[in-house]
Amino acid sequence: MTVDLTGAEWFKSSRSNPDGDCVEVAFLANGMIGVRDSKNPNGSALIFTPNEWDTFTTGVTDGEFNRPQP
Repeated sequence: MTVDLTGAEWFKSSRSNPDGDCVEVAFLANGMIGVRDSKNPNGSALIFTPNEWDTFTTGVTDGEFNRPQP
């Protein structure tokens, strides 16, 4: 899928690392969501559909991606 990222307004979490090592998110046309590495703003971006993004953020909130405890 090709999505035009020209004019996308990227933002970081307010909890991001002050050194700039974080990801940025942009809400795009047609409800799509872009995610990119803040250290490489001209690199590629992951593009999610609204449903994929909702599923991902729900998983994060529910702890689905937490590291296993030893």
